[in-house]
Amino acid sequence: MDFTFLGTGAGMPAKERNVSSLAVSFPEYNGELWLFDCGEGTQRQILYTSVRLPKLSVVFITHLHGDHIYGLPGVLGSRSFQGADQELCLVGPVGLKQFVETTLNVSKTHLHYPVKIIEIEKPGIIYENSHFKVEARELDHGIQCFGYRLIEKNQPGELLIDKIRALGIPEGPIYQQFKEATEVKLPDGRILPTAPFLGPEKKGRHIAVIGDTRPCASVRTLAQDADLMIHEATFSHDESRHAHDYHHSTSVQAAQQALEANVSALILTHLSSRYQKAGQKALLDEARAVFRPTLLASDLWHYSLKRQSR
Repeated sequence: MDFTFLGTGAGMPAKERNVSSLAVSFPEYNGELWLFDCGEGTQRQILYTSVRLPKLSVVFITHLHGDHIYGLPGVLGSRSFQGADQELCLVGPVGLKQFVETTLNVSKTHLHYPVKIIEIEKPGIIYENSHFKVEARELDHGIQCFGYRLIEKNQPGELLIDKIRALGIPEGPIYQQFKEATEVKLPDGRILPTAPFLGPEKKGRHIAVIGDTRPCASVRTLAQDADLMIHEATFSHDESRHAHDYHHSTSVQAAQQALEANVSALILTHLSSRYQKAGQKALLDEARAVFRPTLLASDLWHYSLKRQSR
């Protein structure tokens, strides 16, 4: 599972940090690609990465502030120009459908693929495919805003090939049946349960992607025991009052949430443009004083999360 931070700034583009967008790709699942938020300039940021829009299957929007959605119409159009014809799913707050349809209609943008729009009306599982479930919960922001928890389904254990060979079963398609079915019928008519021929089940990874928010219970629920939490850190600890007034979090508050939720690692993003290099390092340092396994994202930075990271 690979994370490419396309934009890590807050509010408006800056020279070092574009506005919010995160690409999550799954090399282990045929290179499928998801986006979380799509701020202005996202498709230009993509040009400097290995991200490919035809692979994009889902876009999750945390909320409808411009720095999180103004790049979406361009990405939708470019995906069509690049020959994509498979359905694209868009997930986000109520109002997302109106925004997408209005911008496409006014600009006369015609897509050569179907679009499915899911507007979140209540917390819970809002998306599922063969490998993942995605849970959404409302956060504490100035407008309706959601955080997401990616729940990878548990994987079958390793096939114990030696045990199968010991029964005199030659290699072939039947070996795959041992991984996929609960029982297998052999050529000689015997029926065997497959569980004794598989190693321990592999626990799926859990990732929390938190949109703009003050500290709140929903963050801890989404992040509980996660392998990774990605959380905004718009302000420094000295600006706590400012963060509260604008419905954002400080880097220290993000670290406190990570500590309380028992996550394995924290990545800070969505920094105010007021912080230059020294200020950005200070944000990281003050977060690490609370929660040591903290990293600070930068534009075009790449992070990989392997299976069984704990």
